[in-house]
Amino acid sequence: MEYMSQEGYDKLVAELHQLESVELPRVRDAIAEARDKGDLSENFEYHAAKREQARLLGRIRFKQKVLENARVIDKSVLKSDCVMLLSKVEMTNLANNCKMTYTIVSPHEANIREGKISIKSPIAQALLNKKVGDEVEVRVPAGIQRLRIESIVCE
Repeated sequence: MEYMSQEGYDKLVAELHQLESVELPRVRDAIAEARDKGDLSENFEYHAAKREQARLLGRIRFKQKVLENARVIDKSVLKSDCVMLLSKVEMTNLANNCKMTYTIVSPHEANIREGKISIKSPIAQALLNKKVGDEVEVRVPAGIQRLRIESIVCE
């Protein structure tokens, strides 16, 4: 079971619809066009289109499976006294006093450019169930980071 925000769920539904209604018909047309060119054993366009179709079908099946197992979290019942899924956490790196803010999301919604980190990431795992003022040590590829939680907001 995958827990996610309504926004993440809607985005996945839109991506699946795009794949099924736009991308897949385009690839099927390319296959039909390449098939009309004759000998399939030496037809590069045909084989490339078939590979693209297989890739698309795999992505479609993956997204369908994610959506089948998805559970949308009702944000109104979330508490902001400790870090959990969909919490926006402001923290300070104690080594350099640098402040950073991340939102803890499902792995399918993670996007570091938007400040969204996966609940399965080392930082999120270390922060889970912690409260404002708590200090945590996180093992990251660069070594061990010490972080202090400054604020928690449930969005």
